[in-house]
Amino acid sequence: MEVDPINDLELTTASNSVNIVIVGKAGNGKSATGNSILGREAFFSNLSPSGVIELQRTILNDGRILNVIDTPGLFDFSTDFEVISGEIIKCIELAKDGIHAILMVFSIGSRFTREEEAAFESIKSLFGDKITNYMIIVFTGGDILESKKKSLKDYMSLFPETLRNIIQQCNNRVIVFDNTTSNMIKRDGQVNELLSLVESAIVDNGGKPYSDKIFTKLKEGAFLRHENVKEVKTNEGCSKDELSELMKENIRSYNDQLKHVIEMIIVAPVLTQL
Repeated sequence: MEVDPINDLELTTASNSVNIVIVGKAGNGKSATGNSILGREAFFSNLSPSGVIELQRTILNDGRILNVIDTPGLFDFSTDFEVISGEIIKCIELAKDGIHAILMVFSIGSRFTREEEAAFESIKSLFGDKITNYMIIVFTGGDILESKKKSLKDYMSLFPETLRNIIQQCNNRVIVFDNTTSNMIKRDGQVNELLSLVESAIVDNGGKPYSDKIFTKLKEGAFLRHENVKEVKTNEGCSKDELSELMKENIRSYNDQLKHVIEMIIVAPVLTQL
């Protein structure tokens, strides 16, 4: 993984790295946003939800490593739950020191959908309500607003109440991104504005990343992946079987909650219209 410098911003954390996870519906511009942050074509943009969770990194001017995790299809509800579960585990492994910010990407060029509402609720179901303290809303399609001579404030006045509520739950951390611009000053400006929001989230959370018991176990020692190895201990005494069962327990709970969220937000309204 290559590294490129980002200037004019420092992030204050207790560790030497900052972990950002990008989520959202396929086609909203997650990968393009990750590329804008990194300043290079690191992620492959694909309109299809199929793909692999991937981490790329860059170095900030203070020497800290900025890890950007792209999650294609993580909250695509046409995907089998077992596949989603495996992708969630991989995401947790990549951000095993904890998550400093989750960027939830929407597109100005697309209508807000029930699936996106369900995705937001599923994140809360998996990580807990406090995860919203680490979330930032990113709207791609800044070039569309610019062509119409509209501001983000103008656009937000047209939002449905559900979307406005999501933004409020994320402490009104919201930004618009133009991933098509070739203007270096504009590009660097919007990246620095975004990283300032990341810094704000970090400060608001006492400089600590989001972490739960799975993150803690992963941090305690290396997770050994050998399927034929039983009761192998990590450096801090957590066995592979114990860690695997801990993950499975959380994923089972997540799947149950996610199914309920989908039924409440997507299925129920459709049935009432029949």
